[in-house]
Amino acid sequence: MSENSVEALLEEARLTAAIPPPAERQRLREAAGLSRAQVASAVGVGRSTVANWETGVSDPQPPARLSYLRLLKGLVEIYPAAPASAPAPAPGPTSEPTPTPTPTPAPAAVAAPEPTVPVPVFTSHDTLRGPDGLAVEGEPGPCVRCGVTTTFRSTDGHPLHAGAFCVPAAPSNAAVPTPAATPATTVPAPAAASPTPAPVPTRPQRRARSAARAQAETTSLIGRAVQEEAERSGGDEEAALKALIKRAIPDVMHLFNETRATARYDYTAYPALPDILKKPSKKDPDQIWEARPRFHHPGYSLKAPGGIRVTALDVNAAYLSALKCWLPIGKLDHSTGTDGVEPKRSGVHLITPAPWPHPHLPDPIGDRDEPGALWVTNATLRLLQRLSGPKYGLTEPPVIHESWTSGATENFLDALRKTLGAAREEAIAEDDFLTLEYVKAMYSKFISTMGESIHNREMVRPDWMHIIHSQAYANLWGKAYKAHQAGLDVVAMTGTDELHVTGDWRQVFTEGRGVAQMKIKYGEGKASGEYTIGTVTR
Repeated sequence: MSENSVEALLEEARLTAAIPPPAERQRLREAAGLSRAQVASAVGVGRSTVANWETGVSDPQPPARLSYLRLLKGLVEIYPAAPASAPAPAPGPTSEPTPTPTPTPAPAAVAAPEPTVPVPVFTSHDTLRGPDGLAVEGEPGPCVRCGVTTTFRSTDGHPLHAGAFCVPAAPSNAAVPTPAATPATTVPAPAAASPTPAPVPTRPQRRARSAARAQAETTSLIGRAVQEEAERSGGDEEAALKALIKRAIPDVMHLFNETRATARYDYTAYPALPDILKKPSKKDPDQIWEARPRFHHPGYSLKAPGGIRVTALDVNAAYLSALKCWLPIGKLDHSTGTDGVEPKRSGVHLITPAPWPHPHLPDPIGDRDEPGALWVTNATLRLLQRLSGPKYGLTEPPVIHESWTSGATENFLDALRKTLGAAREEAIAEDDFLTLEYVKAMYSKFISTMGESIHNREMVRPDWMHIIHSQAYANLWGKAYKAHQAGLDVVAMTGTDELHVTGDWRQVFTEGRGVAQMKIKYGEGKASGEYTIGTVTR
C-alpha cells in the first residue's frame, strides 16, 4: 500500500471519528446557505441521498463519504455549534450528602423573560442609491433592522435591506428558549414510566417526507429570487417585476432541473424530430393542429333582442394545470395505423376526425376551415377517443393513419407543477403581486419556449409544447361539458381559459383564484364579466 493510500485512510478515520450527527449536518449546510442540490453536486450523489444523511435515514458511504466528511469538517470550522450549558457536576462517591433545603413559600409565578433583541440605533432609514436610482450593493453585513445578512446599505453606511424588504431570520434549532421553572411542590412525583419508543417511519412515509422537504427547498428558490429583485430595485415594484420576468426562463429551467434531481428515468432534450414538427421558416408554424377554438353558440347573439344573462368565466392557471399530461420522454418513432397508439405512449398522430354533430357544444378539435386529415397531439386524440367511447357516445372514433410516438409518463412535470402551484397559492394568500406574476411568467414561458425558441437553448421539444397547449384546451372542453350537463348553455368558448355560460354557474363551479377554481373574467369589450344576449330566430 502506498504512503498516499495510508494517509487517505488515516484522514478518513480522523474525519469519521468526529462525524456530526444528522441534525448537525443539516445545521451546517443551512448555516452556509447551501442547498442540498449544491452539496449533492459537490460530493457526487443525488439530492435525496443528502436528505437521507441529514435525517438519519442513512449514513455517508464510499465513494462520496470522504468528500462529504471533508465538507462537514470545513463547515464546522467556519460555523461552530453554539456552546451548550455545562451540566452541574454529579456528586462523587466520597461527597457528603447534600442537605435538604427547608421548604419556603412558593413565590407567585413569574413569566420567563423573553430574549432581549438589541434595538439598532441609526440615523437614516433611506436606501443608498446610485445615479440610476437603483439600490447600491456593498460588502455583506447584518441588517440593522432584522439582522439577516444583506449587501445593501443605508445612506449613512449601515447594512440595510433595500426598500425595507426585511426578512425575519429563520429560527435556529440550536437556540431553544428554556421554559420557566415550575415552583417546587411537596407532591411526590409519580414513578417514571418506561419511554415508548418512537415508531419507525415506513419507507413510503420517508419518501413522502423527503418529497415534502424537496418541494419546500425548491419553492424557497422562488422566494429568494423575488427578494433579490425587490431589494435590487429599491422597492420599485414595477422595476422588480420587469427584472423577474426577464429572468423567468433561466430561473424556471433551473427549477425544472432541481425537480428532476431525483427522477428515476432520463429524458431526451434534443430528439431527432420529424419534418412535421419543424418550422419551415421562422414565421411559419409547423404542421401540428393544437385545437384552439373560437366557439359561439349559433342560437345566441349580442345583437338579438332579449335579456338572457351570460357570465364570462376565466379558468385559473390553465397552462399550469395542463402540465399534468402524457408526454413522450424519448425519441419519437414512426408507426402506421394504430400500432403507435397505446395507453403509455404519446406523441403526434395523423387522423381524420368524424363530423361533429352537436352545434350546442364546441368541436373537440376546434374550428377548421377545411375538412380532411390533420396532425393532432396525443392530448387531442385521447379526448376524441373518450368522447367516442361508451361513456359519452358523442361522436364516431377518428381514423388514425400514422403516428410519431415514444414511451410516455403523465407525471413527468408533476413536481414542477406542484412547486409552482404551491408558490402561487402562497402568493395569493399573502396578496403578493410580485411572486404571483413571477410564477405565472415562469410556467407560461417554460411552455412557450420549449419548442424551437432562441430564448431557451436547454431543450427542443415542440411536441411537448403542442401537447400541453392541447391538454389545456381538453381541460376547458371538460368544463364546458360539465356546465352543459348541469343545464347551462355554453354561449362561447375561446382559447384555453375562457368560457361563457348562461344560468347560475356557481352551482357547477367553485368560485375563487385557486387552480381548481374559476372566476369571472373582466377585461375590455362587451363580452366580459356579465352581459345579456338574445336568441336568434330561426
